[in-house]
Amino acid sequence: MNLTVTQDNLYLFLPSKTSRMVDFLSEDKNINIVDAFEEIYNSDIYSRLENEETKLWHLGPVALYEGME
Repeated sequence: MNLTVTQDNLYLFLPSKTSRMVDFLSEDKNINIVDAFEEIYNSDIYSRLENEETKLWHLGPVALYEGME
């Protein structure tokens, strides 16, 4: 069983992290979920999160959200 995180399987981590970030952003900015998703997907932190080499996938959603601010 291969337990190594690679660029090819990193996508498996993203939904759980981004959904929590959306909840935080939506509540903090009082915006709807669609707008929150759009803001996160267009953020610098998300583009770095998508890149396995940054190792940001190690961080939890709270730390990632705080990195957006």
